[in-house]
Amino acid sequence: MRPPEEVRLELVGKWLQKATNDLAAASVLSADEGGFPSVVGFHAQQASEKFLKAYLAFHQVEFTKTHDIGLLLDFVSSIDPVLSAQLQDAEKLTPYGVEIRYPGDAPELTLEQSILARELAAKVREEILRNLPPPLGSAP
Repeated sequence: MRPPEEVRLELVGKWLQKATNDLAAASVLSADEGGFPSVVGFHAQQASEKFLKAYLAFHQVEFTKTHDIGLLLDFVSSIDPVLSAQLQDAEKLTPYGVEIRYPGDAPELTLEQSILARELAAKVREEILRNLPPPLGSAP
């Protein structure tokens, strides 16, 4: 049987890897100027969501199955209110996780919105990794 700490760190690492993959997808897709703004927004939201869930998993805070960045930031606030406040702008990404995925639910994102979404996700990544100990904090 593996020690609980090892299991916890492995889970956090998996969340970080999935988040990193989503952020990389957003970056690759945004390199095609104007080609996929809504898909970039979706991956930026997903990356932010997963970075926040990694942080919560590290701190052993249970969270519901949600795409709501604001709700996740509320959970983060119970650990570190300053970090939560620093990332409050990421709440703008919440609609990009579900609403833009289906026709008629929301308008397509503009190129400018997709760039902002990717920048917000990069900020979430940077702050979360800064607030995790090595080697997690030095994740790719």
